[in-house]
Amino acid sequence: MNRNRLLAAFISHITNMVVHQILEKAIDSPEIAQSYKNEIKNSLTIAKSYRGRIHPLDNALPSHDNREVRDKIIREVRTKLGRRMAKGYDNIDISLIEDFVDKALKDMKVIED
Repeated sequence: MNRNRLLAAFISHITNMVVHQILEKAIDSPEIAQSYKNEIKNSLTIAKSYRGRIHPLDNALPSHDNREVRDKIIREVRTKLGRRMAKGYDNIDISLIEDFVDKALKDMKVIED
């Protein structure tokens, strides 16, 4: 798989993880929250494997990639949550998006602390 496809797959899984983190915060049902937690865990595992194939894990991505990846993830998360809100999902706090994305990217060493 070439680098662009690896980045696209990485972005997709981080996006999925952040969406489910925000949905988990919005839900009252423990059963559904557990389902979201499982999805977060799966997406994180897969994203880590892609991250390792993109660039060495002990180094942050180049700065031009940092901005592009962050902006793309935020845009995709907003779109996905917007669709969920249009379907009638309640209590979704879109103000959490940037914090969750930044935390995920720092944990994955995509961006520096």
